[in-house]
Amino acid sequence: MKKSIYGLTLDQLTEWLMDQGQKKFRAAQVWDWLYKKRVQSFADMSNINKECIQLLEENFTIQTLEQAVKQVSEDGTIKFLFKLMDGNLIETVLMKFPYGYSVCVTTQVGCNIGCSFCASGLLRKSRDLDAGEIVGQIMKVQQHLDEAGNGDRVSHIVVMGIGEPFDNYTNLMNFLRVVNDQKGLSIGARHITVSTSGLTPKIREFAEEDIQINLAVSLHAPNNELRTQIMKINKAYPIEKLMEAIDYYLESKNRRITFEYIMLQDVNDHVEEALQLAKLLQNKRHLSYVNLIPYNPVDEHDQYRRSKSEDIKVFYETLKKKGINCGMRLEHGTDIDAACGQLRSKQIKKEKAKA
Repeated sequence: MKKSIYGLTLDQLTEWLMDQGQKKFRAAQVWDWLYKKRVQSFADMSNINKECIQLLEENFTIQTLEQAVKQVSEDGTIKFLFKLMDGNLIETVLMKFPYGYSVCVTTQVGCNIGCSFCASGLLRKSRDLDAGEIVGQIMKVQQHLDEAGNGDRVSHIVVMGIGEPFDNYTNLMNFLRVVNDQKGLSIGARHITVSTSGLTPKIREFAEEDIQINLAVSLHAPNNELRTQIMKINKAYPIEKLMEAIDYYLESKNRRITFEYIMLQDVNDHVEEALQLAKLLQNKRHLSYVNLIPYNPVDEHDQYRRSKSEDIKVFYETLKKKGINCGMRLEHGTDIDAACGQLRSKQIKKEKAKA
């Protein structure tokens, strides 16, 4: 099966073409066709010689994703279900904000982290996406915007879809370098956020990368007992280890980190947990931001309910009084299988039922 050409950084593409006997400048031309002109076929690259076109066609493909389902929310959010070349399904979400268009991308087919509240983990990981399949999600969404004819572009990316990004680290980093490249899509590093459930060795590795991408950590509980109950990864990387890695990141980068905290009724939404969270972040509060997230119910996890709005408000005010920067996430697409992984799970069930 041919690899997606989107999986190559500009340096990698340059090296590959030169190894095939092509001139160095060819890579920049191909790159321009891919990301500025956004062609759908190598044959459309009109200033590339036939020999180079043939090389590209024999070794790579541009089309690796096929749209299977598109759901459009009343608020303008669009959820795409894409079929990969091997038949697997992934989700990608386009969200419109006052500051531009943001895309949430998936990094794995399924997820092995197994958070007890999450729809993404309903189906175990079958494989990692390669970098081209991750970039391909951005390109598909950008093509959707191009077809609308309004001159809109993807300006922000959140790597928060299905899978644990740091469990697919090499492909993740290639993806980030491709979309950030100023000669291509030129999506600013400060407009890109990667979310991890807490793989502490990778947080340390990420701290040493020469790229200023934002980091978000799915915390969801302020103590080990509760976090282990809802996130089994806490057994491998308990809060003490996680906070040590985060301190290393903050020392290395001096960049603000976001802590994601999903609000589960009568589980982690009491004043007691808010006070514990404030204490946990006290020594790093100048570089911390807590994002309180209303829970999107999942049929298979009916033990959880969304926190009451008044409880979320008290939790928020408790953090603020303790000097913790925090906010409540605006909801997008609540009418279209909002929970990440939900659409994919439903589609797979439908296909199994047909069979």
